[in-house]
Amino acid sequence: MEEGKREDTFFPRRRSFTFGTYGSMDISKDEAGAEAAESTTTDILDDGKPVLSASGSQKETELFEIIEKLQGSRLDEQRCEFPLPLKSRLLTTGGVLPIILPSKLGRYWVDPPLERLADVSPTSSHHGLPADDYELKERDGEAKIYRHFFRSRYHHSFTAVDPTLGPLVLSVCLEEEENRLRVILRMKQCSLHGVFSLSLFPGIPSSVELAKMLCDRVTVSKFDAVSYLKAPVLIKAFDEHRVSSNFKFGVLYQKENQFTEEDILGNDEESEGFTEFLSILGDTVQLQGFTGFRGGLDVCHGQTGNEAVFTSFHGREVMFHVATKLPFTEGDPQQLQRKRHIGNDIVAMVYQEGPTTFLADMIKSHFLHCFIVVRRVQSGKTDDAGQTAYQLSVTARDDVPPFGPVLPHPPVFTDHSLLREFLLTKLINAEISCCKAEQFSRLEQRTRSALLENLQAELSTRSQCMLGDPSASSVPSAESVKGVSEGSGGFIENFKRAIRVRSHSFETLGVPRKISGISPQVQASPQEET
Repeated sequence: MEEGKREDTFFPRRRSFTFGTYGSMDISKDEAGAEAAESTTTDILDDGKPVLSASGSQKETELFEIIEKLQGSRLDEQRCEFPLPLKSRLLTTGGVLPIILPSKLGRYWVDPPLERLADVSPTSSHHGLPADDYELKERDGEAKIYRHFFRSRYHHSFTAVDPTLGPLVLSVCLEEEENRLRVILRMKQCSLHGVFSLSLFPGIPSSVELAKMLCDRVTVSKFDAVSYLKAPVLIKAFDEHRVSSNFKFGVLYQKENQFTEEDILGNDEESEGFTEFLSILGDTVQLQGFTGFRGGLDVCHGQTGNEAVFTSFHGREVMFHVATKLPFTEGDPQQLQRKRHIGNDIVAMVYQEGPTTFLADMIKSHFLHCFIVVRRVQSGKTDDAGQTAYQLSVTARDDVPPFGPVLPHPPVFTDHSLLREFLLTKLINAEISCCKAEQFSRLEQRTRSALLENLQAELSTRSQCMLGDPSASSVPSAESVKGVSEGSGGFIENFKRAIRVRSHSFETLGVPRKISGISPQVQASPQEET
């Protein structure tokens, strides 16, 4: 009896998934648990006892007994046992716990891998990379080609709707000094860019010829010229809709012998060591009246706490959602006010203090795809005896490609400035790499398709209006043209609406969709702030 009671005390978990910024939850339960709950309910109601008796007091007593039994069965159904590794001898022996343990269900890789998984770790591809390469990745390396090579030169754009590929937007630029043409073809799946020497063409090439040189699947017989004066503004907005210099990351504080999501999110005090680590990441700022990138935090009414950690890094602004600085809610073991922010980040750091271990799928979230775990240790070097050092380990979902910089061997840092450079580079590259995961790339594909349809329709309609075509559906008023120039009308409004839909359509993330034709070569970027 006592043993069963201890087990209930040790495993009182209820897992929650975050959806959007409202912290709604969906309690996880397996099929067997649901069947067990159903049979328990049936047994309670069909156990041969009368549900209602003649006595009023007896009615109330039996009714409350039924409610208590039903609630008890539901609580048992919602409990979640820890994965087997955390029940193993690692918790009882004197051995050092690994920083990260992989989930028993798989679905995550760990770097550096455990010895038994070293041969199959995807991070083995890191071995060919230089250890001191701290290059920052870009969300889309070709997004600014139009800005850099087209807008400062004479160029023309064209639109068409292909029966197979859908809307197409083509831009052609003549680079006379190099005697060549630069071409961009925008399709739903991706944008294709090419440079062609004029010597390849006997005469002046048509827009259809240039489009087919980039993609031989183009079947349209003609393109319509774009004559709308504000077309470059709209095209640039589409090309750079994934470009952002702002990032937000979660920071969790894990104390010794904390092995649950509730324990970690329930920490309300910061140790000196944790405070020192936060100072390495950035500066503690007051949120009230803060004018930098806020990462979704409230800077007016204090509803997301009073302080946060912020830094600038190589032209990028980074806001950290530190769990201990977000509001703590008494009586809420899941701390949804904290999880609504950290659970909607893509990458999070975990600071460990003391011998403990982090399980790859410990924090349940549809968005979190990568964790960088930092453990405070003592330096093993004789010349740094007694100096604080930080040991690192990384885990990510198995569809996230490995990313740099490469962890040193051993993955221990004593130089704080070097640790800061490594962590911030690793965090930014982790998020960009996570955007290649299936869920995000699928969501980005839908967003891109919607934006391109709006762009093609906007350019076509406004061009017809400027040419005086009576078949145009509507003539834009002076106010609407002014709105476009100010970034608030037509395609820009549709663009903002699509971004908002992308940021809040979390319920569709787990629904796979088949994409025919060209494989998408784009990445998702659900980090835009409104």
